[in-house]
Amino acid sequence: MIKYNLTCECGKKFESWFSSSLEFDSLSKKNFVKCIQCGSSSVNKSVMSPNLYSRSNKISKKTQAEKNIKNKLLNFRKYIEKNCKNVGDDFSREARSIHYENKKSTGIYGKASPKETSELIEEGIDVVTVPWADNSEN
Repeated sequence: MIKYNLTCECGKKFESWFSSSLEFDSLSKKNFVKCIQCGSSSVNKSVMSPNLYSRSNKISKKTQAEKNIKNKLLNFRKYIEKNCKNVGDDFSREARSIHYENKKSTGIYGKASPKETSELIEEGIDVVTVPWADNSEN
């Protein structure tokens, strides 16, 4: 695929994708490339610079995205720890107690196995599994 910046005789500039430069030439000769503003087929390609990415750019962007996600997870963890009660391995029991005994709770967090989590959900108890990011570098 190739993207071209196009300019019409009416002055409108727009861009469009083509499978190849040959496809653009073929469609243009048949007057199938038309201006999105006025409908004229008098449309020309503008000079474009290619958008090249090196492997190192991709890696650094991926690394930055991973850092951003980790920072968001760390902030979320801090919020949970500040605003909720840690019930540890008793999470399933505490969640059921709150749900069935209609206890007031500002929120709890703790550990539950995938099976326990599934059972809680089947019982209609709202639970969410959150990746628990730690502060280490890796």
